[in-house]
Amino acid sequence: MSTETQIEKVRLADAFASFSDHWSPKVAGDINDMQVKLAKFSGQFDWHHHEDEDELFLVVSGTMRMGLRSGDVDVGEGEFIIIPRGVEHRPEGLNGECHVLLLEPNTILNTGNVVTEKTVLKPDRL
Repeated sequence: MSTETQIEKVRLADAFASFSDHWSPKVAGDINDMQVKLAKFSGQFDWHHHEDEDELFLVVSGTMRMGLRSGDVDVGEGEFIIIPRGVEHRPEGLNGECHVLLLEPNTILNTGNVVTEKTVLKPDRL
């Protein structure tokens, strides 16, 4: 006897509309040991890196600047950037608010190797 798994789709516009806080990623789904998270960026985040985890940042709306020690990279709607483990970075929402989909291991701490007032120890689920 098989048990049906509840499969739900996520409409990104509705998911982003369900929260208003910045720099506080929300878990929208799980894929093996990875999580799909949604976050709203406004202004600059903190410089940090992740010792063991890579991160993918996909810009859904707005523009994000990824600060890197080697030079900044602007990422627009429909574009993504992958930050390899160990690379120091500082995301920034440009020109107001930026909506970003993150794909990252479920073990990741949003502020990486530092703990600040922006650290989210257990992200809320949508």
